[in-house]
Amino acid sequence: MTISLEHVLTTDVGPAARAVTAVAVTELDRHADAVAGVPPLPGTPEWEAEQGTDLPARRETAWQLAAFRIALAAGLDPLPNLLGLRVAGVSWATIGRAAGITRQSAHERWAGRVAAVHQGQWTGM
Repeated sequence: MTISLEHVLTTDVGPAARAVTAVAVTELDRHADAVAGVPPLPGTPEWEAEQGTDLPARRETAWQLAAFRIALAAGLDPLPNLLGLRVAGVSWATIGRAAGITRQSAHERWAGRVAAVHQGQWTGM
């Protein structure tokens, strides 16, 4: 078998990269569920008991923090989780703590990207 470096260097790997990312995101979600817990199913007594409380919002924030930490540790882009955290009102201090950095470092690292998305200016670069 002849190995063609030219073929390897010129083949479009975009579909493979997207497939790997999709699997990684699915695994990230599964592990965040394991860390933060999953909510009760709608219509169940447990779900009904939570209605009108802050427990669903707290659980979602905890899940987003777990997913954010997992994404960082795995080398994935944490932007989707950052967006959810900031929309939920999570402070840069808490985000920094989750990332193991200061509030100021977290803000400097990610605030521009978060703001760009919210302003519709994100280009994905």
